[in-house]
Amino acid sequence: MDSALIAKIIAFVLYLGFMIYIGLRNASKNNNSSDFFLGGRKVGPWVTALSAEASDSSAWLLMGLPGLCYLGGVKETFWTALGLIVGTYLNWLFVAKPLRKCSISFGDSITIPEFFTNRFKDKSHILSVLSVIFIVFFFTIYTASGFVACAKLFNSVFGLPYHAGLAIGLLVILCYTITGGYTAVCTTDFVQGTLIFVAFVISATIAVFALGGPGEAIAHVQSFDARALANDFGENIRKAFEGNASYKGMSIASALAWGLGYFGMPHIIVRFMGIRSNDEIKKARRIGTVWMVISYIGTFLIGTLGTAYLLKHGVLLGTGAENVVVEGVTEFGDAETVFSATMLKMYPAFIGGIFLCAILAASMSTADSQLLAASSAVGQDIYKGIINKNADEKTVLNVSRFTVFIIALVALFLSLNPNSSIFGLVSYAWAGFGATFGPLVLLALYWRGMTAKGAIAGLVTGFAAVVLWHNLSASVHPIFGLYEILPGFVICLVFSVLVSILDKNKDAEMLKEYDNYKNLAD
Repeated sequence: MDSALIAKIIAFVLYLGFMIYIGLRNASKNNNSSDFFLGGRKVGPWVTALSAEASDSSAWLLMGLPGLCYLGGVKETFWTALGLIVGTYLNWLFVAKPLRKCSISFGDSITIPEFFTNRFKDKSHILSVLSVIFIVFFFTIYTASGFVACAKLFNSVFGLPYHAGLAIGLLVILCYTITGGYTAVCTTDFVQGTLIFVAFVISATIAVFALGGPGEAIAHVQSFDARALANDFGENIRKAFEGNASYKGMSIASALAWGLGYFGMPHIIVRFMGIRSNDEIKKARRIGTVWMVISYIGTFLIGTLGTAYLLKHGVLLGTGAENVVVEGVTEFGDAETVFSATMLKMYPAFIGGIFLCAILAASMSTADSQLLAASSAVGQDIYKGIINKNADEKTVLNVSRFTVFIIALVALFLSLNPNSSIFGLVSYAWAGFGATFGPLVLLALYWRGMTAKGAIAGLVTGFAAVVLWHNLSASVHPIFGLYEILPGFVICLVFSVLVSILDKNKDAEMLKEYDNYKNLAD
């Protein structure tokens, strides 16, 4: 074992150990379900903002999008990033403060299914059950993407078998999520968000100057693109570049539609419910938006500059299984490892290992948040809300912790395929949440006439639209090439409104509580 490998192992062990320490340190703070799921609504603006953005961005920010950029998907990356930045800003602006107020006003709700049930006075609990089922379904897919990222990272850095990397990621995430709950997840996400930010800023700057400055860097990237299209790097890369070059129209609409996802992300909007006060939301919004803008610029730079930078160091990614021979190239790999490959060539082993932990951070910050949100839905809304209404706090916490374990195992099963695409998994889950829950959250906060029947209709039709659209190919009809979040969001919104209008039996208590919520001071 050489000294460089030892240095990287030390960096990873220190980082993983620190994450587990945070979880154990916060375990004693979980006296009840509100503490475990929302941190007792005592989390400050910095931790809330970076936690929300880090848990949102996940490994696709450092692996999926840079990999897309590397293979010529600059246009798609740009429009997707633009949609996400606008979406996150509007989410902070229009959802954060009203949701915190509304969730407190309607029964001091601490989970999204509980909020829907209380807001719409759904005594049948159909809304709660459906919400939990859909949350667990999409979160399992989303969590699988984080495990895939961990496995690919350990494979590219240490040469570990893919499945060994999966096991390590699973164990660490389970350790601090099950023990520490919301406060631990937010604290680790804050650390991880900071690390991601620093890694992008420093690495992108170094890459520009290593290629001779801005002008020379652009020239090197353009040269790589031309060679890729000329088939100098093999058929696999040429096809990827040609496919990404024809990006327009419907593809742009699909990329911008990613921004709609924010309104329905349980693991993100729950951060709004847990912030310490409404007065701190404005500050948190500014922190989160700035983090997003700089991080996506970093994604763009690492993905595009990584082509020329890595080629200069004898590395070529994305060739697939082809037997490609390129002069000066001695290393090949997956395009989604462009960030990790760049870090390994750019820094001494230990420093590179620390920055590579940013990928691990992105994977974990999303997986832990999703596992916590899904487990809270099962423990609080299904077990205590329906099965055992007299359950004590300790029992609810234990059920939730057991749920974390089960969902993680299912996600592990879904991620066993080494060829799994991080971007593909995230895309599906993102569409599911955005289209299924997004319209309901907005209508719950801004429309007095929304009813439980309307919410149920919106959930079912939004979910069905996403699943069907996702599984229909553009070869059936070009319209199915549109990202499923857009039709799903519109269908959910339309059915929610129409059924609510037709529902004449509006709950008087619900209308009174809604008026009280709207009259609450900020």
